Parts: sequence; C-alpha cells; structure tokens
Amino acid sequence: MSQLLSVVVPVYNESEVIEVFHGRLLKVMDSLGLQYQVLYVDDGSDDEFLQQLLALRAEDARVAVLELSRNFGKEVALSAGLDHAEGDAVIVIDADLQDPPELIATFVEEWRNGYDVVYGQRSERRGETIMKRYTAGAFYRLMSLLGDVDIPRNVGDFRLLSRRAVDALNALPERRRYMKGLYAWIGFPQKAVAYVREPRAAGETKWSYWRLWNFALEGITSFSAAPLKMATYLGLLTSVFSLLYGLYFLVRTLLFGNPVPGYPSLILVVLFLGGVQLVCLGIIGEYLARTYQESKGRALYFLKGYHPASGALADDETS
Repeated sequence: MSQLLSVVVPVYNESEVIEVFHGRLLKVMDSLGLQYQVLYVDDGSDDEFLQQLLALRAEDARVAVLELSRNFGKEVALSAGLDHAEGDAVIVIDADLQDPPELIATFVEEWRNGYDVVYGQRSERRGETIMKRYTAGAFYRLMSLLGDVDIPRNVGDFRLLSRRAVDALNALPERRRYMKGLYAWIGFPQKAVAYVREPRAAGETKWSYWRLWNFALEGITSFSAAPLKMATYLGLLTSVFSLLYGLYFLVRTLLFGNPVPGYPSLILVVLFLGGVQLVCLGIIGEYLARTYQESKGRALYFLKGYHPASGALADDETS
C-alpha cells in the first residue's frame, strides 16, 4: 500500500505569494511519486484570502482547507494542522517561500532511512537585517544555556514528522505551545538538513520585534525554570550585599560617629533594591500567568469550517 504524505501549511493573509508557493509545492510533491494531501490552515485571514484557498481546493482534489474561528497564532495553527493531518508522515512548511519546497525530497529520503524528525537548518539567512540575525543568535545561545532540552540552533518549523512523532505531539496536553521546543522534547531519531534561507518571495513578515520578544519569553518560560532560580540567587546576593553594607555603616558610625547621611547613596540603594524586586516579581508573574492559562483548560482552538481533500493521488495516477 502506498504511503501518504500530508503537507501542513499555516497561513495568514498570504495572498501575494500563495499561488506561486502552491505551484512550486505541487511540482515537488508530484515528483515524489507518493500519495499526498496539502492542508492549508487559515489562521483567521480575511475573506478574500480564504476564497483563494477554496479556489485552490476546487482545482485540486488533494487540497484541504482548515478554517480557524479567529487568529490564534502560528503555534496553535500548527497544532490544528497536525491534529487533522492523516499522512504516514507530515511535512510542515510556511507559504512565504523562505523555506524551499524542493528540500522536501531530501526530507522524505531521510525519513525512509529511519528518522522520525527531519528538520531544515539554516546555514545562511538571506534578506534579514543584522539586528534580526544577532537577536536570533542570542536567543538560541540563551536557550542552550537555560533550556531543559537541547533545541537546535537556526531551526524553524520547516520539517518532516513521522506518524509516531505527530501522535506524540498531539498527545501533549499543554495549551501554551512552543512548537520548536516540543519538537525537540518528544525525542525520537532526528536529522538536520542544511539549507540557505531566502528572503520572502512577496508580502511582509507578520513577526514584529515585539512579537519576537514575546515569542522568546514563551520559549524560555516553556522549557526552563532557570529564570526563577536566577531570581532566587539574585535575591540572595542582594540580601548579602545589603547585610554587608549595613555592617559597614554600623562599624563606621561606632568608630567615627554619625555624619550627615548621604541622600544620593540612599536613593541609589532604594532604587536598586526596588528594581531587583520588580524584576523578580515579573519573572514570577510570567510563570504564574502560564499556570493560570493552563489551569483554565480551554480548548486550544475552534474551527469555523473544514473543507477536506476529496483525494490523495500520486502524479502518475491523476494524469
């Protein structure tokens, strides 16, 4: 029996590039000689873009469209796609063509060699600013120091997942999902494939620096308790420093009397201690917020509509 490949593509208002992406993707998938389906996960796009997706489905029986009820974010859209993917292996790829669909053939080859997770690793990041490359590198270095699992550097969501890897991801109950960490956490044999990441083919990125900052916080708080430990150590060091500073002034007062107190130094100490307390409270607050969100037990997403594929044929069977 022929194996089935599912391609999960999370999209949000990608009208400028979707036609070109779809054409390149089908060309690659047809060349594999395997049955496949393409699942577009519409993460709350406008109606005009949704109609584009439905038109692609009307033209090709191998295309399915999953409509989320609103914009839940890429991590949730990925999870929804994995929930509905039926293939023996699932390929995850963005529609902006920064990740080349042509690499899928190599992914499939490595999957046949026994790897459960085959991911693309960026050897070069073209079209990105120096600031973007620097902050990305700093984040991966920080995660390697603080994280509980080893998350590969310069790796995004572009990858192939075996059926048992997909089932493992779908079995995880958490609602605040940092997918790059979850891919690494589930284990199984994994293989990196190097490639050059190109600039966006069209349109604009949806990731502002503010969103990237919050995404980084999500990753750190999802897979490391180190910030809480750092807050503890910082509080301990501050207490020791304050004790020594107090002893210094006690000895000085006993030996030389009590001179006019220094107002600037007093304000400096107060501001320093206040800043340390606020930072520690902020760190604790991040973890409490995660606990609060998880404790509510809300559904991860809701569907507005599901338009399944009506076929999954290889290229030689459709001609």
